[in-house]
Amino acid sequence: MGSDAIRWSLEDSGLRCTAQRYAVMSFLMDHKGHPTAAEIFKAVNRVVPRSSRATTYNNLRDLVKAGLVCEVAVEGRAGRFDAKGKQHHHFICDRCGSVEDVEWYDVPRPVSRSLGKRIVRECQLILRGLCAKCARRHSSR
Repeated sequence: MGSDAIRWSLEDSGLRCTAQRYAVMSFLMDHKGHPTAAEIFKAVNRVVPRSSRATTYNNLRDLVKAGLVCEVAVEGRAGRFDAKGKQHHHFICDRCGSVEDVEWYDVPRPVSRSLGKRIVRECQLILRGLCAKCARRHSSR
């Protein structure tokens, strides 16, 4: 995603395009993995040295609320962030905590009566188990 596209996506979502917010979004768009907030702060601080930790965390919160970024909750570990591009699911390794993208496939919607009066905003599928690397170690024992 180019610089104009990042700027437009922020503005279309009702967010001002500040230097810090732009740097966070740009880093996430260029990053192949799923970095933690602390890793994002370090990277952004290299580009915008006056950016504070609080500003980075607040920008991540705003980007998640705006639907531009997804936070992937990893039990017992720091949350990880992913710029929403192509739709995909996530796989989280129980042993090493790595987060990997899994190709998107449709998940059946729950029947209306099972939801009661709840209103579903989004549905994410998270698969958990052993990643390929940890599975090899596990099977070689």
